[in-house]
Amino acid sequence: MIGELRAGESRSTGSINKGTALEIMTGAPVPAGADAIVMTEHVERTDTGNIRVDRSAEPGQWINPQGAEAKAGTTLIPAGVRVDASHVSTLAMTGQTTVSVYARPRVAILATGDELVDVADSPEPYQIRNSNSYALAALVAHTGGQPTILPPAKDLLDALTESLIEGLRHDLLLVTGGVSAGKYDLVKPALRQLGAEFIFQRVRIQPGQPTAFGIASGKPVFGLPGNPGSSMVTYQLFAQPAIEILGGLADPQLPILEARLETAFHHKRGLTRFLPAHLNGSLLRHIPWQGSSDVPALARANAFLIADHDREGWAAGDRIRVIPKP
Repeated sequence: MIGELRAGESRSTGSINKGTALEIMTGAPVPAGADAIVMTEHVERTDTGNIRVDRSAEPGQWINPQGAEAKAGTTLIPAGVRVDASHVSTLAMTGQTTVSVYARPRVAILATGDELVDVADSPEPYQIRNSNSYALAALVAHTGGQPTILPPAKDLLDALTESLIEGLRHDLLLVTGGVSAGKYDLVKPALRQLGAEFIFQRVRIQPGQPTAFGIASGKPVFGLPGNPGSSMVTYQLFAQPAIEILGGLADPQLPILEARLETAFHHKRGLTRFLPAHLNGSLLRHIPWQGSSDVPALARANAFLIADHDREGWAAGDRIRVIPKP
């Protein structure tokens, strides 16, 4: 043994020649002349200052060659990815104190309906608290956007139009309620008056059939149904990837998994349904609910099972698709 080399010391401690060894700590630079490292667990020191090893050492053993992780000129963080802890570590490792990123998209949230009151109010029997705005704001923040909750709009064309104009001052507008075919569902007519071009106005899913998407004043606008379950499902399917794209994400992904059903499940063919469920490991349990207004059932769920439009039954143990809740 000719000495030791600690992490943080230079290689100048000595070079390795035939018949010599040097004690080296994890993270230290390999000294000149060395081509293998033997773990200390396999080394025995003798009284004469020599060592014995209980196994042979192969060239390159336990050595990370310079450039093994990434060579000069390698792209370490491609454009269009969400910066996470591993990317921050990469930036720090390479001495990058700043990095150019996309701004968080500014997302306006507009709930509509004469029946809405604030969450702090005590609603009359004909009123409901405005839960959608706050649920969507939480989803937007989780996605990486910057939510702004606008005052709810009444079911009057002039009042609604004024609120839509305010919402279009943001990067993206989410409107909840007023998108179906009722007499006072005025969101789509109001958007048309503002020159909106609709890309689609209905989807073959449940909940959320009346969902609409268009462009108004150069801004993306989503019209989401007013029932909480509908707005949450359609946000995850349609609005979330749009916000991610605005935030610079190059390839948004919808995490679709497979799980085994704990019990049999049946539904009516014709529409793809996204229903509240609880995922426990690889097992999925459908949570019965009273429809898309059943907020307590949504709170008990951590996923949505996907019931395919062309299949009406699954037995216990069958595999079924599922998406986790954001």
